[in-house]
Amino acid sequence: MTELEKAFNGEQFSRRDKEVSEHMAKVKELCFEFNNTKPSDPKRNEIINELVTGYNQYVFIESGFNCVIGKNIHFKGMAMINMNCTFLDSNIITIGHCALIGPGCNIICTNHALDSNERLKGIFNDKPINIGANVWLGANVTVLPGVTIGDNTIIGAGSVVTKDIPSNVIAVGNPCKVLREVTDEDKLLKN
Repeated sequence: MTELEKAFNGEQFSRRDKEVSEHMAKVKELCFEFNNTKPSDPKRNEIINELVTGYNQYVFIESGFNCVIGKNIHFKGMAMINMNCTFLDSNIITIGHCALIGPGCNIICTNHALDSNERLKGIFNDKPINIGANVWLGANVTVLPGVTIGDNTIIGAGSVVTKDIPSNVIAVGNPCKVLREVTDEDKLLKN
């Protein structure tokens, strides 16, 4: 298996591999092209379709979008990615149906080695991220490696999600913690 195939499979891979480096350079070019194309230009859809997995007519991605591998971002249906979001998709990022990602969010699978000598060697410990269905991430939320956010959960603006968050809750803070369950009254406010 090549290093790039390992990257696409969510396995540890070498960023110093020539094929990986070339792919990442291409992804940077595609992100730049997407972000500098007029919002009305249908070419934007072609670019995003080339970048991510599961793109469809119900996935909306605003300008300021950046990623490193691209195909490691898996959409499971409709999703909204607002302005200026960064996905360090060095492992698999799964985004559930009807997920809303607020402006300025960072979804970070990349995890450098804790040991400084290992960091200098380029050793990483990348972990997948799973964002459930009907999740809403408020503005400027950061999701760290290995986190799963359960279905129907709301993460408050500015939160830093360092650990798994269950389904059907509102969670906020740095580090992000469950504030309370989503109530029937909350559900009525959405209608």
